[in-house]
Parts: sequence; structure tokens; C-alpha cells
Amino acid sequence: MRIGIDMGTTRTIAAGADRGNYPVLHFLDPDGDAHEHFPSLIALDGEELVHGFEAERAARAGAPHLRSFKRLLGDPGTHPGTTVELGGREFALLDLMTAYLTAVREALPVPPGQVAVSVPAHAHSVQRVMTLEAFRRADIDVIAMLNEPSAAGFEYTHHQSRSLTARRTRIAVYDLGGGTFDSSLVEADGAGHSVLGSRGENRLGGDDFDLALAELVLERAGLTEADLGEQGATLLLEECRAAKERLTPQTRRMMIDLGDDHDPVVLPVENFNTAVTPLVERTLEVMAPLVGDLDADSGIAGIYLVGGGSGLPLVGRMLRERFGRRVHRSPHPAASTAIGLAIAADPEADATLTDRLSRGIGVFREARAGEAVAFDQVLTPDAPLPKSGTTTVTRTYTAAHNLGWFRFVEHSALDEGGEPRGDLVPYADVLFPFDPALRGLDEAALAEVPVERREGGPQIEEIYSVDASGVVRVRITDLTSGYSREYGLARRG
Repeated sequence: MRIGIDMGTTRTIAAGADRGNYPVLHFLDPDGDAHEHFPSLIALDGEELVHGFEAERAARAGAPHLRSFKRLLGDPGTHPGTTVELGGREFALLDLMTAYLTAVREALPVPPGQVAVSVPAHAHSVQRVMTLEAFRRADIDVIAMLNEPSAAGFEYTHHQSRSLTARRTRIAVYDLGGGTFDSSLVEADGAGHSVLGSRGENRLGGDDFDLALAELVLERAGLTEADLGEQGATLLLEECRAAKERLTPQTRRMMIDLGDDHDPVVLPVENFNTAVTPLVERTLEVMAPLVGDLDADSGIAGIYLVGGGSGLPLVGRMLRERFGRRVHRSPHPAASTAIGLAIAADPEADATLTDRLSRGIGVFREARAGEAVAFDQVLTPDAPLPKSGTTTVTRTYTAAHNLGWFRFVEHSALDEGGEPRGDLVPYADVLFPFDPALRGLDEAALAEVPVERREGGPQIEEIYSVDASGVVRVRITDLTSGYSREYGLARRG
């Protein structure tokens, strides 16, 4: 069966493609009960790594554990060699992800055939590369990687097609997950979708709402995390997440269990809403450039609420207060991305997507014999991604130095002076020897070479290629001699 797998911050959800239907697949816990998710949790049970439901059970018993490891992928400093401490031991993050996805594959109720997977719209190249590599190492055949809100757009047209008209052909996807917030403006033309723009924040999600609630509970109980201990603090977060997910528009009070040694805490819902209103307002600020005032000329059929965090009644209320009746919540908010991925993986759905890079790529280059640097924008955030194969951008120039020292960065925007700003992700420097005499040196030795201005340098060609998953590579070639090197634009350890 072709399936879609949405590896979320708190839960991983899978959906299958079955003759035009896209059911959410069930995972069995150790007691044999079925769930529409597999917990995104890793624990060290003795000397053994356990995952999902087994990790939940081990964590409740006090085992060292790692929650929300997907958030670590979004950190600017993460690279393929990044390690994580768990139970006093160091593990490579990529190895942990691979082991977790292997457990997901083994827990699926059907053998996965070809699979579509997702990443946040504002995932940087490292996150994309490491996600693809972890799925590959877990022996999962990935045929497509989509941005999460782009996948949710397919689920919208599958369930909400009647809201689309000749005048209103656009969908604004509001995706509040466990660890990230993403929004995309999607143009729908039947089964063909085109992403017009994306905005997001990699460290804003349901986890932050859980932490805000936990702080309120501790304050009301007159306790600190230290009073509860590590195991008690873990259980508190689980209780807060569960209490948040139980909320309905009619709920007035929340009761949080603090364990046998403390009385339960009863908290007015309005206190919680007041504490997290700034978080919801941040999501509206992030999304605002995409939707404006949602007037009649916007062409927007609706704002589509997806992601587990969008189930919070306050989220729907605040969006409706601002945008009125054109706010729709997915019938499967937590599973919307997985369902959309299954549609994308289904050849019978004939679904096509023109997505965009969502993050700009640029490079700081040496100038004035190394005394200054100049920034060169290579790919803009709205650069379209190819449906298959790669698209390329080429730069050709005469080298003016003995050594090219390239500092590649991803960024969300440029300031008025053309410099990158906001959510900046730097990469390890790339050193390319323009002087043939330097080409026998390794990178450590090249880093010790002073940059000097040279006349009559070789003709240099830079070819940047971006694939359908948003992964970027650059090949630098000395056209005079044919000497060439290729680099993946992902931060290295």
C-alpha cells in the first residue's frame, strides 16, 4: 500500500491510499489497543532503546527519555554529526531518528510500499537531508517529500472542495503542530496545487502551550519542578497535554493530576487562555503577510486549521474573530498532513504540486582581498521547486583571489540593505582553491591560507541545483582547467 507518514513533534501519523479513500492507519500499543498515532518518543530502558508506546511506558516508570526530538532538527546548529545525551550516553541524532522510524515501519499495520513524507515548510536543508536519510536508513521507500501545509492543502480539496469557486480558488493553510507553526497560501485548480507563499516559525507549537499550562499549575499549587522530581515533571507535562486536548468550547475548568503526593489542581480555562493568547497572536502575525485582511478580492476560499494544536478552542475563536466565517477546521486536524501525503502518493489521485523553497539561499563572499565580505542572493524564498528532477541557477565570473571562501546561509528574509535577517541558518564554510597550487591541500590546511587578491584568475562557474524536496547542492568548477568540486548545502559537523 502507498502511504503518507507525517513524523510529528509529539505524534507520528500515517494514512493509506485505498481506491480513492485515505484512511488513517492504526498502531497497537502493548495492551493491544488501537491508536491513530505512534508517539514521537524515545526512551532508554536499561541498555535498550525503545520507541513509541513502549517508550511512553518506560518514561512513566522513570526511564531517561527524549521528547520532541523533531524540534532538535530545526535548531540552526544541527548537522548530520549532532549528538544527543540520553541516560548519560551520547547518541547521534541521525541514529536515533533512524531507530525510531524503523520502529514506526515495524508497527505499521500494513507493509509500507512507496511513501510520501513531510517536513515543516520552513525546514532548512539540514533538516530535509537528515529526514530523508533517516527514512532511507530505516528501509522506507520515500517517493516524495512535501512541506506539511502543502500536503494539508490536498486534504482540504478532498474534503472541502465545495468551498472552492471560480472566484475563490485559494486556500490559506494554518498548521499548528506540536513543535512548529507553518502557513501556506495554496492555489487549487482541480487536483493541481501551486503554493504561492509560505510563512512559519520553527519553534512555536503545541509544546509551548503545554509548558505554559504546566507553569500555571505549578504556580497555583505553590510548587516547583524540583518538588515534583524528574519523573513527576514528565507526568505533569503529559497531564497538561491531555487536559489541553480535552478542552471543548464549553469547558470552564481544567483539572490536572499531580500524582499521589499532591492534590489535583483545578484551573479556570480563562487563565490558560490568557496565558497562551500571545502564542496564538504570534501565529497570526506570522501568517498575516499571506492573507492580508481576507477581503473579497483575495480569492481565498477559506483558512484551513490543521495540526493537533489547532484543535484548541481558543485558536478557532481568535481566527474567527479576525477572519469571520471562512475559517474551517479539518475533520481530522492531527491527521490532515498524513492524509494529504497519502493523496500525493496515490497515482490514481492524479495530484500535482508546484511548491516553493520557502527559505532563501545566499552566500557571503570574500571582497577586497579578504578585508570585507559581500552577500549574494542565490535563491529567493519564493523560488519554485521542480515537480521532478532539479532546477539550476548558474553564476560565472573571473576569480579575483587565490582562494574562494564561501559562507552559505539560509534565511527567511532580507533587510532593506539586502542583508539576510530572521531565522538565519549558517553552514560550514566552503573553501575552493582558485590557485592550482593550493589544490593538493586539505580543508584544514586551506583554512590557514590567507586570502590574497590575484589578477588574471581563472573563469569560475557555480551551478546551484535544487530538487523537488528542497535540497540544494552547488558545483564549483574552474572552467579554465576543468577542476571541479560539489558540495551539499547542509551544515557539517
